[in-house]
Parts: sequence; structure tokens; C-alpha cells
Amino acid sequence: MTFEVLAEPVRRRILDLLRERPRLVGELTAELGLSQPGTSKHLRVLREAGLVKVRADAQRRWYELDPAPLAEVDEWLAPYRWMWADRFDALERHLDADAEET
Repeated sequence: MTFEVLAEPVRRRILDLLRERPRLVGELTAELGLSQPGTSKHLRVLREAGLVKVRADAQRRWYELDPAPLAEVDEWLAPYRWMWADRFDALERHLDADAEET
């Protein structure tokens, strides 16, 4: 389920914003350029997936990131990291060679 939820770019953007700090729906709506119902729909999906927690403060609801379900994604990605590491090493060698030439 986590992968399905993360497939939506708006939801990933919400998680990026919540990674910085907890936010109110109005803040997220303004940052995303969505309607309040649209933002709330994405937040509901994220809550149901366990990626977002809600904290009530009087009439306000603060949304904050719960990174625990992302461990599943991290675990799945682990076997693929070697490919990125090799490519970054190759890029570094290429950039170093360019720097020596100039």
C-alpha cells in the first residue's frame, strides 16, 4: 500500500513539506495550490497509509510526518543502491578527469 500512496506526486510533495515541520491544512493547501478538499483527500490517504499523523490543537489540526512506513520502501530499495553508488563513482571520476584537463 505504501508504494501505491507514494506513486502520486502530490502526496510525495506533502511528505516533503511535512518533513520540514508539522503544518496545518491551510498551509499545505497554499503551498500545493490545491483546493482545501483536494488537499484533505490526499491527507486522508496518507493518514490511512500511516505516513501522516494528525494532532488536534483546539480547532486546528496539525499534520506531521510519520516516517515508520517508509522503512518498508527503504528495505525494498536496499538491493538497488549499488547501482547508484557505481554511477556516482563514475560521475566523480569523470568530473575529476575534466577538472584535470582544464
